[in-house]
Amino acid sequence: MTGPMRPTVLVVEDDPATLRAVSAGLDGHGYAVVRAGDGEQALRAWELGRPDLVLLDLGLPAMSGLDVIRRLRRDAATPILILSARDQERDKVEALDLGADDYVTKPFGMAELQSRVHALLRRSAGPAADQGGVVRIGDLAVDVARHEVRVGSKPVPLTLREFELLRVLVTHAGSLVTKGRILRAVWGTAYAEESHYVHVYISQIRRKLSEADPKGTLRTLIVAEPGIGYRIQMPKA
Repeated sequence: MTGPMRPTVLVVEDDPATLRAVSAGLDGHGYAVVRAGDGEQALRAWELGRPDLVLLDLGLPAMSGLDVIRRLRRDAATPILILSARDQERDKVEALDLGADDYVTKPFGMAELQSRVHALLRRSAGPAADQGGVVRIGDLAVDVARHEVRVGSKPVPLTLREFELLRVLVTHAGSLVTKGRILRAVWGTAYAEESHYVHVYISQIRRKLSEADPKGTLRTLIVAEPGIGYRIQMPKA
């Protein structure tokens, strides 16, 4: 990553016309769009790219939208916005109970959809973020939606995995995040035993932040809790 990236939205919809229209609308408003026509394609796309938000139709063939939610929620808290038909009221409630974050009812306008997507991406930055979805900790600024990290005015070039790991920590700033939780969020459940990944990537993030921080104020930003996990150490008031 050498600069800000467009937020990625995975659109899961089995109706080709709706899929094209929604994808074109999101692309025209600055989002990178990944398409999937069924649940299995959606899960493959999820594992490959870890999008910032999932826009999910409930009425999918073979694997239902509810099954997709169950699978995604095993690994991460990525925002899920449901597309529901008016006759799917019971499924809509179940989807929210399973961990979906919001819904729009078909037919819907692109303005409403854009508003819901923007709101969910902003909220995904966590309670420490400002109204623009940027988390600021001392000289560090993490723009969760745009995948941009800066120390002061200097951009920090993180890889996608490095950024995802830092995002997990800063959106839970001040709280302990276990190695298992980090692994599930960044790599998925298949890597649950690969705790050495976390150590290696934390070391890389620390090095890159230090290189961009001549004052040395971020040297102790990420604190290890031996055998458990890591936390962002908030600066003293």
